Amino acid sequence: MTDLLGLAAELIAIPSVSREEAALADAVEERLQANDGLTIERLDDNVVARTDAGLPQRIVLAGHLDTVPPAGNQVPKVEGENLSGLGAADMKGGLAVMLALAELAAGDLAHDVTLVFYAAEEIADEHNGLRHLFADRPSLVEGDLAILLEPTNGAVEAGCQGTLRVQATFRGARAHTARPWRGENAIHKAAPVLERVAGFDAPVVEVDGLPYREALQVVYAQGGVAANVVPDEFALVVNRRFAPSRTLEQAVEEVRAMLRGADEIEVLDGAGAAPPNLSDPLVKGAVEALGGEVRAKLGWTDVARFAANGIPALNFGPGDPELAHTPGEFVTRASLDGCYDRLASLLAH
Repeated sequence: MTDLLGLAAELIAIPSVSREEAALADAVEERLQANDGLTIERLDDNVVARTDAGLPQRIVLAGHLDTVPPAGNQVPKVEGENLSGLGAADMKGGLAVMLALAELAAGDLAHDVTLVFYAAEEIADEHNGLRHLFADRPSLVEGDLAILLEPTNGAVEAGCQGTLRVQATFRGARAHTARPWRGENAIHKAAPVLERVAGFDAPVVEVDGLPYREALQVVYAQGGVAANVVPDEFALVVNRRFAPSRTLEQAVEEVRAMLRGADEIEVLDGAGAAPPNLSDPLVKGAVEALGGEVRAKLGWTDVARFAANGIPALNFGPGDPELAHTPGEFVTRASLDGCYDRLASLLAH
């Protein structure tokens, strides 16, 4: 079997910050070409490999090539059974597992398999490689079940939260701070909205028996002219995370209500949630094959993109999601090997 820790270290050593994934895409494509039984296609820096044995069902395994910017952790470091470095958990460990699973393509599989290595997941949705594959070549990413190898510490994380960013702008009138009654302070005007958002009691919403805890946070604020000027404009941005029980449209209306009193409310971006689909026979079988432990996904992942295209999807991969994007990010050999073994078992039975 492939030394997954060593392979993950090789992948970390190839820089692939978002929009700079070409070198890693080259390496992935070259390694995939060494395997029999795969048809490989590349669109920009997205690489897709597929078996075509005419089996009744197709499982899609997907992972993003890009990482966030480095934090002094560009060089992979193996210490005992641990590998640290940029993207170790999110998600070059998962990519290593996918590349090792590609070696099974010429064997006796129970399902046809598609392996999707895509670019630009860590930045704005407009750049997302999986989005472009669905838009331009949907046949390449179609399947009956999708599994994203995002870090989950070896548990199945079903569905995902939706996410929404909304900007509220408050307008007042400038005046000298020695005579503030001649103007209107836009920042003060926002106080009731800030109090309302800060006091939001995040509900825990159960879907398919899984608890999805929601959230609403102010994540950005801008205003002020000078130390002696009453500000005439103030803007704040809130981020809403919502359970799969709500549609994106419902979440937008709820946030608009929370921001009432603003002079202008603008939806900056949003993405719908993904339902757990635990009653789907393929999902149920996959959960059992992958160990039976299942929990709600807190956060948004591309399982929602698959779900929006009619493909039930799960998150399952090596590495601790709590370490993602941190300078001390690492993955263990046991996590990599365990993830590989359970996915290989799923594909073969």
